[in-house]
Amino acid sequence: MAAGEGPYEDIEKELRKVLAELPCPGFAHAPHTADVLIVARGRSLEEAFEQAALGVYEVVTDTSKVEPRVERRVETSGMDLYQLLYRWIEDLLFYTDSEGLVFSRFKVEEIKRVGEGDEAEYQLRARAWGEKFNPDKHLHRTIVKAMTYAMMEIVKENGCWRVQFVIDI
Repeated sequence: MAAGEGPYEDIEKELRKVLAELPCPGFAHAPHTADVLIVARGRSLEEAFEQAALGVYEVVTDTSKVEPRVERRVETSGMDLYQLLYRWIEDLLFYTDSEGLVFSRFKVEEIKRVGEGDEAEYQLRARAWGEKFNPDKHLHRTIVKAMTYAMMEIVKENGCWRVQFVIDI
């Protein structure tokens, strides 16, 4: 292996390829050494968060087979957008772990910054639709253990928001 090459350089190289082909809106799973790197884009921050959630649930199952029978509301906050994204995905995974729900449709109604200075925070209000996982109906792909901050980025580029993060599988 030449100097400057290794698993992380390979991940960066593959990530650049994924980004070059990723539409807005859309999501993709980029190569990662052990877990799953999710990259999502949206014309708004809200749409990028929706695509991120869809990317997570495509790791769990084929979301095209998940009917929107049950609705769950999510209201969460974070001291910055990174913590807000983390908590959004963690709140969804809570419903999967506690109620056996898988989701296929998401609507992030609002992301807003409230307060000023050290007291400022970001708030998210959203809804997710899905149903209880049924092994006779739903393809079981991989168990998502947790959301992480690994490789997390939230940026606006070329008029499109991009969020990326690694989920622990």
